[in-house]
Amino acid sequence: MVLSGASSGDKKIKYNIKEPETVNADILEPIEYKSHRNINIVIKQPEFTSLCPMTGLPDFGCITVKYRPGKKIIELKSLKFYLLQYRNVGIFYEHAVNQVLDDLVEKLDPKWMEVTGDFTSRGGITTQTSVEFTGKK
Repeated sequence: MVLSGASSGDKKIKYNIKEPETVNADILEPIEYKSHRNINIVIKQPEFTSLCPMTGLPDFGCITVKYRPGKKIIELKSLKFYLLQYRNVGIFYEHAVNQVLDDLVEKLDPKWMEVTGDFTSRGGITTQTSVEFTGKK
């Protein structure tokens, strides 16, 4: 998607915004969880960025992943590189947390997982979105 922005003299500034489907979940690397104990894991990425799909302006926030693993945990470097893909993606906050949750649940099959996006102020409004997976039914 290419959006035209404000004029700069005679030239229009164009924003090249990638579609959410360009995020490659195959980069996520599960690791075997080798304990029989339940453990709660909390991962924070306080430098998450994506783009507003309407304006092309950057959105900044903290993505928090909380989960209780089944037999797999996520390798953190792969999660970091996965989340970095959103940097040039036009996506609403609500869709971003849902996509992250769906991709992680597919790779890890956790007992429980929650993904929260806590986004910085834009125009005086802050937004926090949260979505949860409660296991297979």
